[in-house]
Amino acid sequence: MIKRLHPGKRFCEAVIVNGIITTAGITGRDETADTVGQTRDILAQIDALLAEAGTSKSKLISASIWLRDIAHFDQMNEVWDQWVDKDNLPVRATVEARLAAPELLVEIQVSAVV
Repeated sequence: MIKRLHPGKRFCEAVIVNGIITTAGITGRDETADTVGQTRDILAQIDALLAEAGTSKSKLISASIWLRDIAHFDQMNEVWDQWVDKDNLPVRATVEARLAAPELLVEIQVSAVV
């Protein structure tokens, strides 16, 4: 069985299948915020999706992070390091990428065990 959370016009915010939740790429809601602000907002959105699915960041298995400018790596990591469960680290990839709008500085997608 596949459970789709918050389907929209083009994609769902998350999909749960075979005991795994995978989120869409999540971006900050305040596009005027800096890298730190957007990262905080994204991680709060991820926390909410994981909670809705009955899981938490302690069950993360993977994370993909896209940065508009890799020079913002340290700013994003400042927030990530405060948020992530250090006893249950996921695998992670972080790359520089052109995002969907110039105001978007960070996009994060995660998977976790439900």
